[in-house]
Amino acid sequence: MRTLNITVDIAVEPDAVMAYASDPRNLPYWAPGFARSIEPEGDEWIVQTEQGPVRLWFTPPNADGILDHVVRLPNGEEFMNTMRVLAHAMGSTVSFVLHQHEGMSEAQFEQDAELVRADLLNLKALLED
Repeated sequence: MRTLNITVDIAVEPDAVMAYASDPRNLPYWAPGFARSIEPEGDEWIVQTEQGPVRLWFTPPNADGILDHVVRLPNGEEFMNTMRVLAHAMGSTVSFVLHQHEGMSEAQFEQDAELVRADLLNLKALLED
């Protein structure tokens, strides 16, 4: 099983990146590779994905740059996605750790990595615009 750290630098202060990216309602705008739409349901969110609906919840708002979120598939399987916003001299670095899960082929892992890269580049474009 592999792990891949995917990052993008954004010329925007970390607080602004956190404010935008931590709001689940913005997910379909910056992560269309994952979320086609999103609706609240209690403390969780129902995300419509290419594979159907999944449940999602984020780490509570914080000043530490932690944007971790859990995705629960319809079969009950859960995945923790590690995401961070870090300050650097020109703004922020956003980091997403992608894990190759049991049963995931190399081709699927590479496809997921490309989707994450594209989504992070969408976030960069939206925030730097």
